[in-house]
Amino acid sequence: MNQDEDRDRDMDPDRDEDQSHDRPEAAAASLADREQAILALERRGFPGPGAKERAIREELGLAPVRYYQLLNALLDDRRALAHDPVTVNRLRRVREARRAER
Repeated sequence: MNQDEDRDRDMDPDRDEDQSHDRPEAAAASLADREQAILALERRGFPGPGAKERAIREELGLAPVRYYQLLNALLDDRRALAHDPVTVNRLRRVREARRAER
């Protein structure tokens, strides 16, 4: 494809597709601070029962139930996958294993 075709395609008003998913660095950059903080919290280990829930409340100011709702939605977001593929893929596997047990 030449430059003129690229420009015409990019300027097409009927084309409403967001192309940020084609560039991982652009996708990762578009994650909100809170979304990045959720993924960062998931990368950490916690010493004992209740420690993670305490960190969720203190560091993010969220109730654990709301945190897990946001996390679950984030696992289906391609921007999250671009930002932290190891963590997102690990959590997706855990989620699928739990669903399979039901």
